[in-house]
Amino acid sequence: MSGVFKRDAKDMEELARESISLLAKPTLASESPSLSSAGAVFIMLKSALGAGLLNFPWAFSQAGGISPALLVELGSLIFLISGLVILGYAASISTQTTYQGVVREICGAAVGKLCEICFILNLFMISVAFLRVVGDQLEKLCDSFYPNETLSGGPSRQHWFTDHRFTLSALCVLVIFPLSIPRAIGFQKYTSILGTLAACYLMLVIVIKYYLRTDYLVKQEHHYSSGASSWASMFSVIPTICFGFQCHEACVAIYSSMSNKKLSHWVLVSVMSMLFCLLIYSLTGLYGYLMFGADVAADILMSYPGNDVMVIIARLLFGISIVTIYPIALLLGRSVLQDVCLNAKHSYILATEPYERWLRVLLTTVWVVVTLIIALFVPDISKVISVIGGISAFFIFIFPGLCLVCAMETEPIKPRTKSCLVTWGIITVLCGAFIFGQSTTIAVMELLYKL
Repeated sequence: MSGVFKRDAKDMEELARESISLLAKPTLASESPSLSSAGAVFIMLKSALGAGLLNFPWAFSQAGGISPALLVELGSLIFLISGLVILGYAASISTQTTYQGVVREICGAAVGKLCEICFILNLFMISVAFLRVVGDQLEKLCDSFYPNETLSGGPSRQHWFTDHRFTLSALCVLVIFPLSIPRAIGFQKYTSILGTLAACYLMLVIVIKYYLRTDYLVKQEHHYSSGASSWASMFSVIPTICFGFQCHEACVAIYSSMSNKKLSHWVLVSVMSMLFCLLIYSLTGLYGYLMFGADVAADILMSYPGNDVMVIIARLLFGISIVTIYPIALLLGRSVLQDVCLNAKHSYILATEPYERWLRVLLTTVWVVVTLIIALFVPDISKVISVIGGISAFFIFIFPGLCLVCAMETEPIKPRTKSCLVTWGIITVLCGAFIFGQSTTIAVMELLYKL
């Protein structure tokens, strides 16, 4: 029996090692060990399950209720799976091992450059979302350990060291920045499973709290008063779904490292990964919405009291996992920026060891400082996700659709099949353009309204 447990632990450690080698170093995916189906599904789940999970109950409320939200989620799932399958197919015919490499090879240098720009913007906004989530959890944790003192006849008084602006800034300086400086982030092999465990634990907490809701006063009319849901409200939650299910940037590296690269096998891996994500996201959104109704916060953990032990554990798990994942997002974005600098004039100077270290520290400092400043002034995570969801439309809809259309120009396929695939590629691109335009317009209008 002990041998079985040791073997299982060894398998999990191997999966974790493969996960970090693929997610933190996508350009070296071909050097990673050959992935099994279980390993591919696990890494896809690790890439998708993250901060977006906290926003799903709020998305159910914004969509107008359970039925509209599930309908939009299932409709989006078709395009999510389609994007993964197309990217796997594009990777197989282009022999590239990174997302931007596949797009550049199939669609041309101009589209490839656009992909790099979107890649950096997406990772940058994801970093902002990570810090916003960590800030929310720090605020609640400080409230639970150091309750605000209420002055007689006046507002509550908060200790300066419990203010989330101070705690988040201190965390960035003392923990996140030092973890992000190294060229490679090897420590992630010990923490790569934490994000998936945190997501599963959060889902279980929300389900259990709903059935043991003796500590909360929830208005019954909020549970099922979905009202008349408009098309605009239904489509407004698509950015949240895109952000939640987003694992497309890593899927090319995952596909390239699989031992079985048959397209039918990749389809099975993509479907299984998205179905597992669908289950976790749907249960979290459903029971979180049933629990709090229209009063649910954009970050579901902010709706629970600060002294609940199960929720405190969920906050700690999510906070620690995001603190360890943030350096990966920074490393991926920094690597693209470094490539741009190395391709510039006098790049031979930057390639030397002292200048490379100086450039790495400078880019890391700017990245952390700017994302921190934005995170401190963003009111809640939903504002960030609306922007990320729009940018994610490029990776889930637009670039896969363009790859499919461009690939059909050279692939020897029957004319009828080719026309169907080109039509689907065009539909995918148009849907992505609509989602990007809608989410960006809403974000700009809200910004102008506040000004």
